[in-house]
Amino acid sequence: MKKKILILSTSLRKNSNSDCLAEAFAKGARNAGHEVEKISFIDKEIHFCKGCLACQKTMRCVMHDDADAIAKKMLTADVIVFATPIYYYEMSGQMKTMLDRANPLFPADYSFREIYLLATAADADAHAVDGALKGLEGWVACFSRARLAKTLFCGGVTDIGDIQGNAALRQAEDMGRLA
Repeated sequence: MKKKILILSTSLRKNSNSDCLAEAFAKGARNAGHEVEKISFIDKEIHFCKGCLACQKTMRCVMHDDADAIAKKMLTADVIVFATPIYYYEMSGQMKTMLDRANPLFPADYSFREIYLLATAADADAHAVDGALKGLEGWVACFSRARLAKTLFCGGVTDIGDIQGNAALRQAEDMGRLA
């Protein structure tokens, strides 16, 4: 069954290692016949949530920046993929801000059922992703019809291009194909 897949690449560094995972996932998903849109957060204007909760009534954020438009795309996606670098054992700030700004989705009739996490870090320890994973699991728990389908972590990659030749790229492609 063809799915509508939205990939949010949250690194602000061009050609980042996490974006390479996002590209590999997208390639696999496209090859499997899915409709794929990848949004890079580079050059996106995403403001912090004000906590006003107006979106719970209007189903739209009072701030009209790129996060508002991204949340609308999240609403209609069957699958959402978050790609993030790990900063201080946590997801990137821009990913966390987007999760907060996706608050209008909470009362909505959202389409997404599967959430994926793709993460990279300089630290090679498998637990380096735990903070980001816990944060995303908390967000997913607010959406009863959604589940965290899979997580892929690639540690030991710091500089741009470090991920090239890493088995994680093939794993991301396979995840996309099977999404």
